[in-house]
Amino acid sequence: MKSKKLLIGIVSLVLMLAACSNNNDDKSTDNSDMDHGNMQMDDKNSNTDDSKTDDSSMDMGDMDHSGTGEVPEGLKEANNPTVKVGSNAIVHSEHMEGMNGAKATIVGAFDTVAYAVTYTPTIGGEPVKNHKWVIQEEIKDAGTKTLEPGTKVTLNADHMEGMMGAAGTIDSAEKTTVYMIDYTPTNGGEKVTNHQWVTESELSVK
Repeated sequence: MKSKKLLIGIVSLVLMLAACSNNNDDKSTDNSDMDHGNMQMDDKNSNTDDSKTDDSSMDMGDMDHSGTGEVPEGLKEANNPTVKVGSNAIVHSEHMEGMNGAKATIVGAFDTVAYAVTYTPTIGGEPVKNHKWVIQEEIKDAGTKTLEPGTKVTLNADHMEGMMGAAGTIDSAEKTTVYMIDYTPTNGGEKVTNHQWVTESELSVK
């Protein structure tokens, strides 16, 4: 009888030990799965951060933020501009990030024809559509006559990388006063000086 009880006790102990061992293995497996999940999440976050950095770098290099203040040959100053040189105005366009709503100082005012153009950069890449603005004096052999939409042109402007010498097409034309401005971006960036161009309709007097 004692031997039978002892045997039953040993069998019970063996079964308990086996059960404990299985529980430990399960916990180990669970932890391993969790670690892999965390690693995958970290990898995704890392990839997202990298892509944001690349996009930011690309955007910053696309457009010249400040100009030299030089104007194209033959461009005439406006005799009586609506917004006077030296006065302040609010910008109502988004040619660049942080431009819309920015406070600006008028540096120069000129009477010309302003064009929206679509062009293919000389450095390659997709066509830039409806770029605003290129003026009459920044188009090769434009003469003095207003060019019609659809006219094929060569650009003599350097507002953006790959623009100088690029082949383009006139999208629209507007005879107006164009302004060169200094402004501080609304997104907190550095002050932009001698930006070319904004049109009269894109400004309101402060």
